[in-house]
Amino acid sequence: MLFRFFTSIPPQPSLFSYQTRRIIWSRCTFLKMGLENYDPLIQKTNKNATFRLCNVAGYKTDLLEMHAKDPKFHVVFIPGNPGVISFYTDFLESLYELLGGSASITAIGNIGQTEKDWDKGKLFSLQDQIDHKVNFIEHEIEDVASPILLVGHSIGAHIAMEIYRRFQDKVIYCIALYPFLAMNRESSAQMVISRISGSTILCYLVSSIVGLLGNLPTRASRFLVRKTIGSSWSSTAVEALCSHLFQYHTMRNVLFMVQTEFKELSGTPDWRFMRERKNQIAFLFGNDDHWGPLHMYEEVSKQIPDAVIALEGEGHTHAFSCTEAGSSWVARHVANLIKKTCRITTHE
Repeated sequence: MLFRFFTSIPPQPSLFSYQTRRIIWSRCTFLKMGLENYDPLIQKTNKNATFRLCNVAGYKTDLLEMHAKDPKFHVVFIPGNPGVISFYTDFLESLYELLGGSASITAIGNIGQTEKDWDKGKLFSLQDQIDHKVNFIEHEIEDVASPILLVGHSIGAHIAMEIYRRFQDKVIYCIALYPFLAMNRESSAQMVISRISGSTILCYLVSSIVGLLGNLPTRASRFLVRKTIGSSWSSTAVEALCSHLFQYHTMRNVLFMVQTEFKELSGTPDWRFMRERKNQIAFLFGNDDHWGPLHMYEEVSKQIPDAVIALEGEGHTHAFSCTEAGSSWVARHVANLIKKTCRITTHE
């Protein structure tokens, strides 16, 4: 959520400009609603990533896709909260290149956290987001011949674990990046966020203020972000923040989702499941990350002694994908994990 940007938050990539466009058809249904409000054409980026609006269980969903000609596996990326996939464009494009055409990649955004308020103010919980991703795989990915490799960031790592639990015959590996696995009661930031997200009045006030920022001229909002939290961010991250998060409905959904996250993750992680699948799970923690703190890194090491677990010490934050350097480093780490741990030979 927006607070995570102020306290070392989750990422997401830049919005589509509408210049060079082409239609991409797939098994997902394009939503040709209100053409005056949304054009369901997509833009192809310099590195072959395409954005697409898709119908998943009746909800309009943002997808970012890169398709290999003959993929050995399909990477499904689950974002954190906020679940704006455009924050992750640089990271996913770098990963696609590093895998050398051996994998197709699909990133699926969170419902209710889109540029347009497609769902008329409806709020979606953590469980709603999990069910949404499961439904997407059931109807869009499961029948694909190549196996699935899950990558999840922050709360997306928890969602990825839940997806893995339901598709154990189809998923070959699960990578958790800066995972949010349990509420950190030692974090003052999380305590503040918990109080705000638990108050209807405060949620309304915060979302209204954020929504007002979205009414600023584009240049003004970008300037504001550059001069405050986004001084070191990539242009895609700045654009994602201004286009998607500076919206009342997005902020309300971010806060509601985090409220349900704290309730769901107030207990103990499912160590038993992770131990049973220890050879198919890998973790990356950050040095200074209250969402995935060092004591959780130590707990994972203790509970799953043989797990593949790494501690990033390059100085990147939880919001790694907001910078080009962070996106590049994490993409290289994930690509190496896939090549070495999964013993998959890529064509570089």
